[in-house]
Amino acid sequence: MSAGIFAAMPSTHARSGRLRDSRSPRHRHRALCVATDSPSHLLRTAQGGPCADCGNQVHRYPSVEHQPARLHPHELPTAAVPEAHRWHIGAGVAYPAGDGSPWCRITHRAPCPAHDTPEPLTQHLVRLRQHLALPTRRLLDAPPGQDAPAGPRPLQPCLPARPVVDLLGSRYLSAQPIAEIRCIARTRRHTRCLNRVLALRKPHGTWRLTTLLPGRTPVLPAAEIAVYDLEHLAHAEQHRWRAQRCPTHALITEAADMVPEGWQIFDPLLHHQHIATRLPAGQARQRERA
Repeated sequence: MSAGIFAAMPSTHARSGRLRDSRSPRHRHRALCVATDSPSHLLRTAQGGPCADCGNQVHRYPSVEHQPARLHPHELPTAAVPEAHRWHIGAGVAYPAGDGSPWCRITHRAPCPAHDTPEPLTQHLVRLRQHLALPTRRLLDAPPGQDAPAGPRPLQPCLPARPVVDLLGSRYLSAQPIAEIRCIARTRRHTRCLNRVLALRKPHGTWRLTTLLPGRTPVLPAAEIAVYDLEHLAHAEQHRWRAQRCPTHALITEAADMVPEGWQIFDPLLHHQHIATRLPAGQARQRERA
């Protein structure tokens, strides 16, 4: 590389402690903090992870529609994305439709190679779908593991993997079993808290059987559902569960969230596969509250 190229590159380091070029702004490291106008308490703009269907990376954002938005990690030209699949990010929250910019984000389901596309895709999305299909094909072609031993499987206890919880007058679907719901607070070491929300020295909820759609004309056949009832707890304790905090971080209000809360508003039509019709093993049947 010639000396002329080095001379054209402005230096940001000076032995005297000042910039050699006074016109260049001084860049300072900004501390990671939570935006005061953000509805989310996340320090990151998104939580990444693999798609359960195709294996490709997906960014998960909290959205204004109260459901997590699963978006493709990279921006795309707005003209190449159908209007129904356009999203933009503001203050760490996903918003549908465009913001007038030439770039936007797209829902992962549109180019996901594991799903059929009900509508024709643009050439840009067709190439993106083909690009995402390569790692999916490698996962499908991987040699399978050893087969499970023959013989009858032991009877598994009736413990829902994603239990339904009554909390603060609403019904939620949890992302993990009750005993595995983990605190989402960020520790001083910049890691996620290892404590569980279910604490030994705190009052616990109770399992009970109740009607699937209480107080409304059912659109599904009349059936019972097993729910983990927390509504008999104190109001502050219910808020601790809704915020998904351990007892220690429930008292530290300035501690930010490391990941989004694992709650979803329960919808019996959308979440019918998670409906448990019997109580977990060892749980006595609770009477329906008046």
